[in-house]
Amino acid sequence: MTFAFLSGPAFAAGDTAPGREMARQATKGKELWITADHSKFAVLNQQFKSGPEVTKACLTCHTEAGHQFHKTIHWTWLDPKADKELKVGKGGLVLNNFCINIQSNEPRCTSCHAGYGWKNKDFDFKSQEDIDCLVCHEQTGTYKKFPSGAGNPPPPPGKKFGGKFIKSPEWNKVAQSVSRPTRQNCGTCHFFGGGGDGVKHGDLDSSLFKPGKNLDVHMGLDGQNFTCVRCHTTVNHDIAGRIYSTPAATSRKSLLEDDLGAKIMCESCHSAEPHKTELGMKLNDHTDKVACQSCHIPTFARVNPTKMWWDWSKAGKLKNGKPYTVKDDWGKPTYMSKKGDMRWEKNVVPEYYWFNGTIDTITANTVIDPTSTVRVSMPVGNINDKNSRIMPFKVHHGMTPYDKVNKKMVIPHLYGKDKTALWKGFDWTKAVTAGMAYAGLPFSGEVGFVKTEYVFPTTHMVAPKDKAVACEECHSKQGRLEKLNCLYLPGRDSSAVVDAGGWFIVIASAVGVILHALGRFFMKGRKED
Repeated sequence: MTFAFLSGPAFAAGDTAPGREMARQATKGKELWITADHSKFAVLNQQFKSGPEVTKACLTCHTEAGHQFHKTIHWTWLDPKADKELKVGKGGLVLNNFCINIQSNEPRCTSCHAGYGWKNKDFDFKSQEDIDCLVCHEQTGTYKKFPSGAGNPPPPPGKKFGGKFIKSPEWNKVAQSVSRPTRQNCGTCHFFGGGGDGVKHGDLDSSLFKPGKNLDVHMGLDGQNFTCVRCHTTVNHDIAGRIYSTPAATSRKSLLEDDLGAKIMCESCHSAEPHKTELGMKLNDHTDKVACQSCHIPTFARVNPTKMWWDWSKAGKLKNGKPYTVKDDWGKPTYMSKKGDMRWEKNVVPEYYWFNGTIDTITANTVIDPTSTVRVSMPVGNINDKNSRIMPFKVHHGMTPYDKVNKKMVIPHLYGKDKTALWKGFDWTKAVTAGMAYAGLPFSGEVGFVKTEYVFPTTHMVAPKDKAVACEECHSKQGRLEKLNCLYLPGRDSSAVVDAGGWFIVIASAVGVILHALGRFFMKGRKED
């Protein structure tokens, strides 16, 4: 086993810390200017009746935007760096333990796709006019996609969903409002992934639309007031940040070293030595092994709760022959006939893993061991990897369906009007049979449920410096890093050899001091004689 030594106080330094000054330089001049008022463009003053008509108008000026966007993960929902045969991404055969997979469920899942009309596997990914420019760029705040409309807004004048009326867009108004993406644009999808507010990530929810700096020092309205694209920098519509088979960024250079690099890494603005060192602190000695987030995000879901457990095996119960929902004190569902048991938590302490920026995922073709917890996704990294750091994660647990004979995770048909859809007929065997057939995968006919884990790196909700994780929260028995037993952690661990060596040094030092003092005493006596 390899051991590493981590020690020193785990709290933030003062205002004069080099990292804070670096960050100020990297992010100064936040006011953005524009060179075009889209309301004055004649092409946007025609009468639009649909999203594709708006996109067609956009492409008359932004001639390369469609080609660029087609290559991004926001369009394909597939990892562009992974082997195409593996179909890595939520648009392929990768599974999660939330809504599992989009295959045969597209009209519901693709309500957050930046396109129009992805309702089945016949969707034309080569069509530029089906790109939804507005979902990322409109600034009226009135543009809404319909939750089960395959990425389309509701037709005029609007349509009800879940008791709420969703109004059809005023196409000309929203088209003429376009500008750089704001927090509202990004959060409309990313804060509500998995079917609700704060369901998935834990560090992304509606509280970040207008946070204070106590929730997030970067995004706080009374702090830096950063938009998402301030850090998630973009080149040719490719937005830095998504993780599958390759890291969100491959370089930890500061902007002083490379001012054209992405700002997605903490080091980009703060450098690799962000803390004061003149007071003898050991904080900067941690940065080659500990991610900044581990100290500066003490908990996630600090305002709104996040889902931590989802048991699909309990789905299907009815009352008086009808589906029902039970909610907790936060108004969150703890049971739904459609989805089973759920548990929500607030102020959650993350779990910690070595992480080099890559996430491994399984697919519906992966053979699993149902006798133990299946890690549907997992961080990649280890103590010997120079690119790995100890990183905080939200770990979502669940009971998820699998094929008991083939020992593979399955794709159920959840959404639809037909009786084979689980949310219509509440029959797991029929739902999985239909879903696997749609995906072109074999199914034995026997559905079981297995414990699963799914990880999300925790990178948002950075707390103020005085709220950083205290030293003793890691350097103690049963501390935050209790599970990381590959390293020697002072305050948590003990070693006879190390302890003996330490005491030897202490005793030897004491003896040395005493001998030195005695020597000076006798020498002084001789001089006086």
